[in-house]
Amino acid sequence: MSALQHKVLVVDDDPVVGKSFNRVLSQKGYVVVTATNAQEALNKMHDGEYDVVFTDIKMPGMSGIELAERLKVERPWTPVVIVTGFGSTANQERAKAAGVSSFLEKPLSPEMIEGSMTKALLDAVPAVLPGLAEAAKPEPVEEDSHLKKVALFVAAPFIGLLYAVMLPFVGLGMLGYLGIKALKSNAAAMKVASVIAAPFIGLAFIVTLPFVGTAMLAWFGVRALIKKTQLG
Repeated sequence: MSALQHKVLVVDDDPVVGKSFNRVLSQKGYVVVTATNAQEALNKMHDGEYDVVFTDIKMPGMSGIELAERLKVERPWTPVVIVTGFGSTANQERAKAAGVSSFLEKPLSPEMIEGSMTKALLDAVPAVLPGLAEAAKPEPVEEDSHLKKVALFVAAPFIGLLYAVMLPFVGLGMLGYLGIKALKSNAAAMKVASVIAAPFIGLAFIVTLPFVGTAMLAWFGVRALIKKTQLG
């Protein structure tokens, strides 16, 4: 959108202020309309749309702060800039609570007017299109989930090999359990079964120990990496 399509409303009971805005902004292609009080400004706002409103604080009748509050209720998408020589803390806090775009302190310079106009138009973008900024944001990357997927991908061959190695021992263990259960009533047979099973149990520990150790190291490494990413 070019500057020629932007309409600016300047509200101030001092005609010099309106002339200053008109002189600076009209040279840049903006259409500048002036009002001498808040009620006149409201009437003009009801008759047409304006892209930015500049208003003084101290005026006869309704103050500029009250005007800003009215405008932000009726047209929350329209940026309002407070122009004042009475920049008290109370006025600033009330204006900010109303949702004004910024403050412009008198005396004004052409650079201040043009810069404030540019900022107000930029501030108007998310107000005109609510939710656009949020929709444009990329989805946050779930670092934890990504790291877990990588860790599972790396650990998958070891897990598969562990299952392949453990399967015969699991089968022998089940057979041994069933045999011991059957021989439980016979103490002598129980001792013989224990002696026979002991080498297999020891072999199972020897074979699986490296895999268990590798799995534990991988798990602690992944946890440390995830924690470091969260802290970073």
